[in-house]
Amino acid sequence: MVLLIEMNSNDWRVEQVIKTIEDLGYAVQKSATQTNTILGVSGLNGDADIKQFSLIEGVSKVFKVSDPYIFASRDFRQDDTIVKLPGLDIGGEKFVMFAGPCAIENEKQIYTIAEKIAASGARVLRGGAFKPRTSPYSFQGLGKEGLRLIRKAADYFGLYVVTEILESSQIGMISEYTDIFQVGARNMYNYPLLKELGKIEKPVLLKRSFAATIEEFLMSAEYILAGGNSRVILCERGIRTFENSTRNTFDISAIPVIHKKSHLPVIADPSHASGFRDFVSPIARAAVAAGAQGLMLEVHHDPVHALSDGPQALLPDQYTKLIDEIKGILSVLGRQFN
Repeated sequence: MVLLIEMNSNDWRVEQVIKTIEDLGYAVQKSATQTNTILGVSGLNGDADIKQFSLIEGVSKVFKVSDPYIFASRDFRQDDTIVKLPGLDIGGEKFVMFAGPCAIENEKQIYTIAEKIAASGARVLRGGAFKPRTSPYSFQGLGKEGLRLIRKAADYFGLYVVTEILESSQIGMISEYTDIFQVGARNMYNYPLLKELGKIEKPVLLKRSFAATIEEFLMSAEYILAGGNSRVILCERGIRTFENSTRNTFDISAIPVIHKKSHLPVIADPSHASGFRDFVSPIARAAVAAGAQGLMLEVHHDPVHALSDGPQALLPDQYTKLIDEIKGILSVLGRQFN
């Protein structure tokens, strides 16, 4: 349910409305546009009487949200959410590049790649210190040492860090090193983890699971938003279909569909969508044209010897060429490379 507050209501009046609703046993999240204050109310059941909310002093309109998610819905917030970091906006008309290796392997590797991507305009360095792998015998990441290395490399080249979290117990440790938490496709349904990430202030990049519908994807985001963390970035990374020519099937339609349904920023991961570097650039260009507000790309200077996902990692020269192509597409669309 969404409540529209009367125009010109002062902060005290808004807080009184929130307190009244919370006293009734519901959770409230506030959103503000240039002209209105909007309250999203969750915890409702089928017996809730909408009239009791419309009678609260200061409430001008009450309406049900047509989707099962509230805080992720365009009904709750019509303006695009902009996830802000110092000197960087993610969302809206600006475009942000996330790039780096799949896994942090050693100091030389992460510094080499960080230098290449920073020179080409990337703002966020990606790299996994904890790697959820299908095989228990595959490289699982360097753990805390990997976090230390990616933080040092990012700081040296003026980049932000995004890295994956696997379980709630890692929040405190990873928070010391990362600027953005990444929830991978395998953990999109890890609701206890999402609930805990809803309690923190740092942004969360949530990847779509390989078998999730768009509604399920947004419902997972809702867990984080309902906990009070509004800094959620969605990532389309392909879904599993009967086709085996690529690693996954990139759902390009998800980008405009999510933009219509939700105010949250949407980026794309063509590397995991394709699984092969020859296909990454075409998919990346298509994602930008479809409205992606950023890309997450895997880049490696020596992919033959990469410890994780080498076949889908772009070589630095390929990455640089793609950046030039993306800037051309953005220029045609009247958008800005951030």
